[in-house]
Amino acid sequence: MLAKEADLMAVLEIALQRGGDFAEIFIERKRITSISCEDDKIERVNSGLDQGAGIRVLAGDRTVYSYTNDISREGLEKAAAQVAAAFQGEAQVKPCAFSRPRPGADFEFRRRPDSVPVEEKVELVQRANKAAREVDPRIRQVTVAYGDVIQEVTIANSEGVLVEDERVRCRLAVNAVASDGKIIQTGYEAAGGLCGFELFEEIDAAELARKAARRAVQMLEARPAPAGKMTVVMAAEAGGTMIHEACGHGLEADLVQKGLSVYAGKKGQQVASPLITVIDDPTLPSKYGSFRFDDEGAPGQRTVLIQNGILQDYMYDYLTARKEKRRSTGNGRRESYQDRPIPRMSNTFIAPGNDDPEEIIRSTARGLLVKKMGGGQVNTTNGDFVFDVAEGYLIQDGKIGPAVRGATLTGNGPEVLRLVDRVGKDLGFSLGTCGKDGQGVPVGDAQPTIRIPEMVVGGILEDEEGE
Repeated sequence: MLAKEADLMAVLEIALQRGGDFAEIFIERKRITSISCEDDKIERVNSGLDQGAGIRVLAGDRTVYSYTNDISREGLEKAAAQVAAAFQGEAQVKPCAFSRPRPGADFEFRRRPDSVPVEEKVELVQRANKAAREVDPRIRQVTVAYGDVIQEVTIANSEGVLVEDERVRCRLAVNAVASDGKIIQTGYEAAGGLCGFELFEEIDAAELARKAARRAVQMLEARPAPAGKMTVVMAAEAGGTMIHEACGHGLEADLVQKGLSVYAGKKGQQVASPLITVIDDPTLPSKYGSFRFDDEGAPGQRTVLIQNGILQDYMYDYLTARKEKRRSTGNGRRESYQDRPIPRMSNTFIAPGNDDPEEIIRSTARGLLVKKMGGGQVNTTNGDFVFDVAEGYLIQDGKIGPAVRGATLTGNGPEVLRLVDRVGKDLGFSLGTCGKDGQGVPVGDAQPTIRIPEMVVGGILEDEEGE
């Protein structure tokens, strides 16, 4: 444990001594290893330890937060006194006796990364780099990044919650750049999860790298994408970027309460096709956004956000839940002890449907098949978005046709979800670091194969191509 129970209780009492009605301590010790390979050689092998604590006190709607690198009792007491000094009253409440909630899920780390020699990690990176470069002579640049983190946390609050947890994550990402002298294209693949180094018993690092390189080469040979309104089929392997950006952020309770979400005030209303169910679930085994407890000590839980098109709930942390006199959904997350918790997604996905993914394509006369999403932008206030397509193909007479490059998808999140007319029985995950309010946290996103009968696709106007 990062601090004794008696010390935690004493610190909470100090934090509440000037009139706060809720106090919380978040103590963190994080060990990180990162290895990167660029220009066909290992550029960096970094490892480090960071530790510290954040103290938060609430009084009504007011929040005061402070953090320190000193996690001794004296250091914590000093930080607590600084927070308490922001208030002018006298102690109104005392901390409750501690109890330990049960985790929302349990996870096994079969091969902890701190037990793996750094030479083995370097060899993994080199193997991925070599595999990508061997795909095609037009591969001009390959970047491979490996990272692992072991995060120990102790969370205690004045309502009696006391949690100790350890989170272990591993990740490998490959970015390949191909050029034929005129055109430059990239391919990206990543794998990771709340798991140990056993991840690479299930994921072939070399094949992951080859996949990224093949995509870059294939996009060199792709024709420019047509522009206009057309049917779009999003394959499961495209991952859940669309649902994360165009829908997920709008379901975070802080944005809803501030009136910055298109979904504000719409609980119980039809906001998507009856075929669409959206779930946030940090209890999924080995996914990148999984956890036993959130960063406020609430057990991770499966939350149905949209069910059969009807908006059911939002994602809450302690503060936003308190404003509505309800319980948190276990979505309070922070990047580190230096940050206050805010509502964040974990693993967010559209639930699988009943359709055969291949039949969805066969039943589409003409359209665009999206196999990999790129970056994009979304306005959570109105749901408008623009996304790049990293890998796409034309659908012609129910068959997958030629690859296309330069496609973008433009639309409105709620409107697109209302239009979905086919939902596959598959499910494909992607992973990433989600940014919000200057904080990044690990997340997983997923969707089945879905079909949108009409979307605006940006590219090259067909009459400019002489078609």
